[in-house]
Amino acid sequence: MSTSADIGDLDAWRALPALQQPEWDDPDEVSAVAAELAAQPPLVFAGECDQLKAQLADVARGEAFVLQGGDCAETFEGSNADAVKNKLKTLLQMAVVLTYAASVPVVKIGRMAGQFAKPRSKPVEVRGGVELPAYRGDAVNGFGFDAASRRNDPNRLLKAYHCSAVTLNLCRAFTKGGYADLRQVHAWNRDFVQRSPAGRRYEQLAAEIDRALTFMKACGANPDEFHGVEFYSSHEALLLEYERALTRVDHLSGLPYDVSAHFLWIGERTRQLDGAHVEFLRHIRNPIGVKLGPTTSADDALALIERLNPDHEPGRLTFITRMGAGKIREALPPLIEKVRQHGAPVAWICDPMHGNTFEAPSGHKTRRLDDVLDEVAGFFEVHRALGTHPGGIHIEFTGDDVTECVGGGQGLAEHDLHQRYETACDPRLNRGQSLDLAFMVAELYRKSA
Repeated sequence: MSTSADIGDLDAWRALPALQQPEWDDPDEVSAVAAELAAQPPLVFAGECDQLKAQLADVARGEAFVLQGGDCAETFEGSNADAVKNKLKTLLQMAVVLTYAASVPVVKIGRMAGQFAKPRSKPVEVRGGVELPAYRGDAVNGFGFDAASRRNDPNRLLKAYHCSAVTLNLCRAFTKGGYADLRQVHAWNRDFVQRSPAGRRYEQLAAEIDRALTFMKACGANPDEFHGVEFYSSHEALLLEYERALTRVDHLSGLPYDVSAHFLWIGERTRQLDGAHVEFLRHIRNPIGVKLGPTTSADDALALIERLNPDHEPGRLTFITRMGAGKIREALPPLIEKVRQHGAPVAWICDPMHGNTFEAPSGHKTRRLDDVLDEVAGFFEVHRALGTHPGGIHIEFTGDDVTECVGGGQGLAEHDLHQRYETACDPRLNRGQSLDLAFMVAELYRKSA
């Protein structure tokens, strides 16, 4: 395990290539913002990060399942009570279904309270002959296509911090203040089943949960776990100036934690072994993840383990695979087999979103729910064949009634995309599609058990 000697290495990343960083106009302005961020209170605490790490160790041992989800890219405008409540409500509804079906604890991680920055495939965007910097998320610039909006403004990092604080405060209030009561959340699912065109498919599972809750009530069982949940925040650790400014040395352990979120991950575009992101994250003590695309080799995976978790600490490292429905059954087995032979404790999570994006004839980026489910099915099939544990899913969704992905019980088609296409970046599942997915994943888990 890392020691306090790591503290002096927290800036070693500055000497390495840092991809996907914005080009700021004024370095002094960035330094001033970083200094102000460094003086702000922590958003999360070291003890909470350690608690999540212990739960992810359970996932790596096959004793728990991760449900991680939220916006592709959060917006400052979306940091309000209704939007946060709707996302949290959807996550809790999915968790109830998965907890019952899998008969294992579900670790609930929001892709929330910090997901304000996005990597981009091109640094600029061209419309009608006008070239401007690409939109990199509200933490960097604005979505509007004009020079003022697209200026990379470091003061937005401060707003990202404050919006994260608001979102986390709301999540803590909702999850501890009675809103997350198990019986109430299940009542929402009953309503969904009754109204969903695909509801009959889920009726049996919903009825089973009903009977289980009724039985426990008759027995007088009323544990605290029925009335609140543990909820954790996560985002991609993309903007290194922001993450470094929010890194603190815990006064109890003397170890550094990035207090911007409980769980941080490195993206597929920034996981270079000699890059700045891997260098920075290897020194913080949070549980961390790495996205692995279809070109990842088994040797890549082992090298990442040795770089990010050389002591093989359980719960420290999660691999989030994003292969695409057509590739996961071939690309994933060699990685799992090599890691298992290596003996390092790793939690495996499936991101079935990012490998399945395509452009509809209307020009909208979209995803088919059938492709998303097929990738999850492939993920389960591979683990079942190898005798390993499918540790969770990582999805992009919203609690709002948007039309960004096609398919699902509501039968959304490509010609429906224009109706409520509201994402600031990639297409998200709406609430109905998210719950469709939860019931389908529940069926897959039962078959693999």
